Amino acid sequence: MFNKKEAKLDKIDTLIGKNTKLEGKIECKGTIRLDGELIGDLSVEGNVIIGESGKINGNIICNNIFISGMVKGNIISKELLRLTNTAKLYGDIQVKTFIVDENAVFEGSCKMENAKTLNETKINKESKKSK
Repeated sequence: MFNKKEAKLDKIDTLIGKNTKLEGKIECKGTIRLDGELIGDLSVEGNVIIGESGKINGNIICNNIFISGMVKGNIISKELLRLTNTAKLYGDIQVKTFIVDENAVFEGSCKMENAKTLNETKINKESKKSK
């Protein structure tokens, strides 16, 4: 489905199945694949794969993200964001590299930055929340 040269997806550390619905914030390391539904934010020190049946209603921070399902929320990706032909993304994004396949849906604004600037944005947002 994805070219392994784009990101290292050798193994999946966390799997949220098709018949699973979660509410709340998820923080994890490694690669997470979501085929179910998440209502809440997702913060990953690694990669995110959202399958065709996957739905997220919340913000996402990660290294690389591959979307085949639907996301309603903002995304900060330190490296690559790819929308496959079945993806639907409604929200603003900050990325280093952005790939959109034919027939994918994207409604929002895109800001392309280098990884250093994205890390500074993340730190600034988190420090504002703690005040």
